[in-house]
Amino acid sequence: MSTGKPTDVVIRDVELSFESVPYRSPLKFGGRIVSDGWLMNTRVTVENTLGKTAHGYGSMPLGNVWAWPSAVMEPPQTEAAMRLFAERTAKLYLRCQLSGHPMELEHHLRSHYQGISDEMVQEKETAEAVPVLARLVAASPFDAALHDAWGRLLGINSFNGLSAEYCNADLSHYLDDRFAGEYADQYTLREPVPSLPLYHLVGALDPLTEADVINRPNDQLPVTLGEWIEADQLSHLKIKLNGDALDWDVERVLAIERESEITQTRRGCSEWFYSCDFNEKCDSAEYVVDFLRRIEAASPAAFARIQYIEQPTSRHLDSGNAPNMHAAAAIRPVVIDEALVSWESLLMAREQGYSGIALKACKGQSESIAMAAAAQKFGMFLCVQDLTCPGASFMHSSSLSAHIPGVAAVEGNSRQYCPSANAEWQQRYPELFTVKAGRIQTSGLNGPGLGFRHLREESTDQ
Repeated sequence: MSTGKPTDVVIRDVELSFESVPYRSPLKFGGRIVSDGWLMNTRVTVENTLGKTAHGYGSMPLGNVWAWPSAVMEPPQTEAAMRLFAERTAKLYLRCQLSGHPMELEHHLRSHYQGISDEMVQEKETAEAVPVLARLVAASPFDAALHDAWGRLLGINSFNGLSAEYCNADLSHYLDDRFAGEYADQYTLREPVPSLPLYHLVGALDPLTEADVINRPNDQLPVTLGEWIEADQLSHLKIKLNGDALDWDVERVLAIERESEITQTRRGCSEWFYSCDFNEKCDSAEYVVDFLRRIEAASPAAFARIQYIEQPTSRHLDSGNAPNMHAAAAIRPVVIDEALVSWESLLMAREQGYSGIALKACKGQSESIAMAAAAQKFGMFLCVQDLTCPGASFMHSSSLSAHIPGVAAVEGNSRQYCPSANAEWQQRYPELFTVKAGRIQTSGLNGPGLGFRHLREESTDQ
């Protein structure tokens, strides 16, 4: 890694803690049910060549059920293994003596994640290797904290430090020669967009009508789909589907269309959108085509509202029988999510017909910036999904979304499933945690670092 900028930093201190997150209601996706979780909270301290230091903060759900669907380990075991991986990543960061830009430092550190996984297997800490996606998730709050600290040290928004003025390496260092001489400032915004539509999640267990409600939580929040649409004036709905029950999947979308039509008409809204997420459960691309054609035949209006399809088949793109998505992508954009873990996976997905990508802050700030640049260069559809991210992790995801041109909408479902983790944040940043006219206000995400003040930082100021 080349160094030499006066803005380069060295990592001086790293902290990691875990925070339990209770769920208001269970979330079902891809045949799995999540009813609680953990947040990884980090603080990274950096120092520049003049001896000046600054702290940065990161936060991300552990997300083991999504990131590591193991066939040989139970969720409590993968959760424990990801916690251990995060702890060892903290030590890796602390041992790093290199100086550079956060993108460069993280690129170097990522090359050691495989070694951490190998050590855990050799020491019998885990029964199988930690998958690449699980590694990225466990390391992501450190990467976020590093970018945050660097921006705070310079007094600039981290997205405004991605040019040749600050970076020692151009994008070809992370991608390939097609990006020679290009820097990520060409693919990011200097000011965040003023607002973004919020994609509301309709989980497979979520009630659509009052007749579907089994247990209504003892709070003032909406429960049914109609109540959510009315309360937040929603315009974007993300629908979780089974992927292995075509009749159910088609009827689920049609039922959502019927309920949406009632509520949206009542409030005078004529335009809203759907995304359909199969969470890898489809066994073929033909399933997706059949699904879309049946929706089109049954309800042209519902079909017209489908904005994109998300990760319909397995994340393992390198398997010998990986489905070709060209036919499905000719109907609607098909984006990769779980499969997007590297530059190589993006190239493979394009060859297989995928036409879009879902960015996620949980895969790392550095990785997300590089993938966003590649997607724009290739003219791919762009959206940002979250990992039921509450608090700082949702603000990080929103900042990423607001600084990348062409992002269709941002997902934010912690307000549905774990709102208690947002309580203090919502008091400090109501414009981000209160949905109005189906949108969140992102114009204020232009401060130093990732763009916002962390509550941990504010508590030390008092």
